[in-house]
Amino acid sequence: MTRRLGGNDVKLLVCGTQYFPALERCIEEARTEIFLETYIFADDETGRRMASALARAALRGVRVRVLVDGFGARDFEHTLQPGLEAAGVQVLTFRPELARINLSRRRLRRMHRKMAVIDADTGFVGGINIIDDMDTPRQKPPRFDYAVSVRGPLVARIHAECVKLWERVAWATLQFRPRLGRIFTHRIAPAGTVEASLLTRDNVRHRHDIENAYLDAIARARQHIVIANAYFLPGRRFRQALIAAAGRGVTVTLVLQGRVEYALLHYASQALYGSLLSEGVRIFEYRRSFLHAKAAVIDGEWATVGSSNIDPFSLMLAREANVVIHDHAFAATLEQSLLAAAQHGGRELRHRQWRSRPLHERLLRWMAYGLIRFMIGLAGEKMSRHMLEDR
Repeated sequence: MTRRLGGNDVKLLVCGTQYFPALERCIEEARTEIFLETYIFADDETGRRMASALARAALRGVRVRVLVDGFGARDFEHTLQPGLEAAGVQVLTFRPELARINLSRRRLRRMHRKMAVIDADTGFVGGINIIDDMDTPRQKPPRFDYAVSVRGPLVARIHAECVKLWERVAWATLQFRPRLGRIFTHRIAPAGTVEASLLTRDNVRHRHDIENAYLDAIARARQHIVIANAYFLPGRRFRQALIAAAGRGVTVTLVLQGRVEYALLHYASQALYGSLLSEGVRIFEYRRSFLHAKAAVIDGEWATVGSSNIDPFSLMLAREANVVIHDHAFAATLEQSLLAAAQHGGRELRHRQWRSRPLHERLLRWMAYGLIRFMIGLAGEKMSRHMLEDR
């Protein structure tokens, strides 16, 4: 497990309304270097605004490097990329040759993380893509999501991860460039008092780091667990950990997607609700807008914000990044935000009412769950057993 680093200042950013101004301000103030990684970089008002800020930075001599995913940002090379490159921004695409996704495990391995680091001084990690909060069908309130801004020693870890992935993608896409090396060699001074760590998920040395961090924290929980997750389809170990926590008296609250965005995954997730509700797990379906958050608080001192969902795609295939924060004040702020979302934007499901749903609805959910199992099985039998084995 990645060790904690002390001396950080970590601020919670709620939705794009807080995240984009903070990121844009840092880009405008950059003097040396910018790294930006995003799964989606949309050609909309927000995307054009961020692209303009990046272009201006490059034109004043800042080294600007943007890494996007070949599937999530599959239109980027025809929309915003030409203008960025004309301004001097370096752009790489993760697995561009695999933009047409299918069910092979190799093609499902995407770059799903959202990170930025400016002048090796300020880092950003979270679940927010470069896309308008309002860019979701049939939605009035903005998409609900989180990111964090970080200053202090942890920024060195964020910077190192950005450099490492940039170099790997450059070689994989045959854009042979000199190794970036340690551009910043100075020790990053403390900026606060928060202990935090950066967890990444890849397909080599860090396959289970994010999932294991969740499981370890859940196993230690003694009071309360609050998890908000957009796409929730946990495997057996994760479900049993939540049920075991509820069984020893821990209040377990899940804030999950209530609106139908991806129908198959939505109904497959709901197939698991009955067994969780029957064991005392509280479930709120967030319906005020589309939920895109991937955040949790445990016992008021362990918190995480990042890009990783609790589903097979994030936990077994994609490159993800989460920050884990060990700080009572930060955890209290995040927990308050999560519980407010559950109370004012969600609807709590009751086990008796859920159990009495019509038979055809229950069949629809289990058919969706079975189809997801089949699809994940096509991507890899071993992964299917690990993630979706029945209790």
